[in-house]
Amino acid sequence: QVQLVESGGGLVQVGGSLRLSCAASGHTFSNFVMGWFRQAPGKEREFAAAISGGGAVTYYLDSVKSRFTISRDNAKNTVYLQMLSLKPEDTAVYYCAATRFASRAPSDYDYWGQGTQVTVSA
Repeated sequence: QVQLVESGGGLVQVGGSLRLSCAASGHTFSNFVMGWFRQAPGKEREFAAAISGGGAVTYYLDSVKSRFTISRDNAKNTVYLQMLSLKPEDTAVYYCAATRFASRAPSDYDYWGQGTQVTVSA
């Protein structure tokens, strides 16, 4: 079992930035690909970014690729999502998740955090 706890969400103005953190416990963190997903009201959960176990390979949703950066610190069992130039359409609950194999599909992720709200005001 892997436990994931997100933090760092909040209310920010358009153009602002936030850094989300996700602390993991329960298994060898570096064995897992870590992903960030987001879900806006009335919409399906959407892949945002993922990072390989060692941190060398990253994946992004096209619309966030130039603004978001995913990173991880395996010594701290933590994955981060740095978000810059935030837009109202980035407003969502953001979830971190863990999987054994790289994927953009939520159904491929085995463990999920409880989510953290990000609200971007115009």
